[in-house]
Amino acid sequence: MTITSTEQKLEASLSLLIMSIASNAVMAMGLTPDPQTGKILTDKNMARFNIDLLVTLKEKTKNNLNVDEINLLEHILQDLQMKFVQIK
Repeated sequence: MTITSTEQKLEASLSLLIMSIASNAVMAMGLTPDPQTGKILTDKNMARFNIDLLVTLKEKTKNNLNVDEINLLEHILQDLQMKFVQIK
């Protein structure tokens, strides 16, 4: 059986988890449309929840991440937090 690119298994990783949570935060802030509906909705509580999830992840994985993972998580958190305070 041949596996096409659309059938390839996604490999779970911390970076993918971080990006997934961050994507949910961006959608909840109304900065990008929901890929399923195409609608832009704003839910500040959900945005804050997703940012808080990333903060918790950072705290719980302290001293267990490699340099790339630390940089990714810190950069994304700073970016999301700045965007969050700018939304109405």
